Amino acid sequence: MNSPLTFGLDTFGDVNGVSPDQVLRNVVAEAVEADRVGVDVFGIGEHHRDDYAVSSPDMVLATIAGRTSHIRLTTSVIVLSSDDPVRIMERFSTLQALSSGRAEITLGRGSFIESFPLFGYDLADYERLFEEKLELMRVLLDSASSGDPIAWDRGVDHLHPPLATELPVWVAVGGSPESVLRAARHRMPLMLAIIGGSSRRFRPFVDLYRREIPGGPVGVHSPGLIAPTDAEAQERLFEHWLASHRRVGAERGWAAPTADQFMAEVHHGALYVGSPETVARKIADTVTALGLDRFTLKYANGPTTHEHNLETIRLYGEEVIPRVRELLA
Repeated sequence: MNSPLTFGLDTFGDVNGVSPDQVLRNVVAEAVEADRVGVDVFGIGEHHRDDYAVSSPDMVLATIAGRTSHIRLTTSVIVLSSDDPVRIMERFSTLQALSSGRAEITLGRGSFIESFPLFGYDLADYERLFEEKLELMRVLLDSASSGDPIAWDRGVDHLHPPLATELPVWVAVGGSPESVLRAARHRMPLMLAIIGGSSRRFRPFVDLYRREIPGGPVGVHSPGLIAPTDAEAQERLFEHWLASHRRVGAERGWAAPTADQFMAEVHHGALYVGSPETVARKIADTVTALGLDRFTLKYANGPTTHEHNLETIRLYGEEVIPRVRELLA
């Protein structure tokens, strides 16, 4: 392990039978519970769709900052390609101050494309926008840490108020060597989004990243649900997993999901679903196989209920995390 292992939870604010306004309030309550049970990091993703309630993760994180004391607050992800790196840095420098140094950012291109037409960007520029804006983020981070003038052509040398000097910024990667090398080139921690298949197949990406940055931080984000027993956890998630995969599959031309696929992901793939012992053993295996510095569980998956989300959070903090540490020790 290259740095102390941290454990996170994240959500996209999945709409689950209540109003989007209530989902937002529930997300805040879920973050408060995560803080109470000792989870290290809480992340919120950005989407602009009717099945997710969060379009402004920094606003929700700022609310959470005022209700929590210890947990770190990050994005999972913020869509850099359709945002302005300067505004992102200003907003999260503000969150860093409000939270007494608990802010982080995870940047990405997002798994959906709605933000591009919404904010006037051309999908033909998908790759170029991300590369250019990530490069500017690196310039801003270097300026913030060194205190030197910003090396750019926007006509000013500094931003006021000044940017946060120690703001961790991760890059989320779906699994291409080019994306891994981009994160390494910009000297940013790597967050692997593993949402299907065995986590072990991502070991070459970890090795590629650490050849470029020896000891560089690597994390994994994967979905799951925890309940008192394996059978309860599987029953709670199955219909919601089917519903969300049917919707996305219809948009992208995928084959209809099946019960066999669900169970394959539970037993051998990227779904961390089961009792605390089952989930802890699977997380420990992933951490060991990939040499991780962080594991983050996406605890809300489709319209899982607020009550089940709270139970997943409680079991994760009180039983799973201590058990993983025990297994790794």
